[in-house]
Amino acid sequence: MPRPYYSEPGDHIESTDPVRVSRYRGITRLNHWVTAGCMIILLLSGLAFFSPSLYFLTGLFGGGQTARWLHPIVGVVLFFSFLLLFLQMWRLNLPKPEDTTWVANIDEVVKGNEENLPELGKYNAGQKFVFWAMSALIVVLIGSGIMIWQEYFPDLVSIPVRRWAVLIHALAAVAIVLVFIMHVYAAFWVRGTLRAMTRGDVTGGWAWRHHRKWLREVAGRQRNGPAK
Repeated sequence: MPRPYYSEPGDHIESTDPVRVSRYRGITRLNHWVTAGCMIILLLSGLAFFSPSLYFLTGLFGGGQTARWLHPIVGVVLFFSFLLLFLQMWRLNLPKPEDTTWVANIDEVVKGNEENLPELGKYNAGQKFVFWAMSALIVVLIGSGIMIWQEYFPDLVSIPVRRWAVLIHALAAVAIVLVFIMHVYAAFWVRGTLRAMTRGDVTGGWAWRHHRKWLREVAGRQRNGPAK
């Protein structure tokens, strides 16, 4: 007999051969890692221009001129890469009534008592916050970045507007770095999460513990194909 997608409460959800549940397709994982790679390149090259004391980071890219050329190009790649993720995931990240309860009981999440919370879909409120924060900040960064990209858009805006764009770009960059750090920390903190973006699947126990509503939906489709 085929093994079930998940275990009911009281069953042993961890075993030497746990059930695997597909969470992300290969193309989605590739898209995610391209976005993450762009974020890291932009972080390092942006820091190099953020303060003279960090200018030495331009050495990672072959010098200041190369870093200055590379930064906006990678920014454009980031925009379109994240756009593909956005088109795939925005519906799944819409707010749900259970998100309010999840946030109100965040202490239970920290303690690992998620069985006391409502069943969740594919993403919890924290993941949805990261998604929408990244979406908004990337739009701000690409918009302000184009305004200060003098190589291709030297006369797009006036000098006063460009100065404001530089300030907004810097503030948005700091904000997105903080969100990115939060995202990475959560991926390591919640054991088993990173596997979803490296191998594409999670254990049935992980899915039951963290995203039970989503797991029921997957089980209801009665197939092992990539989760939508």
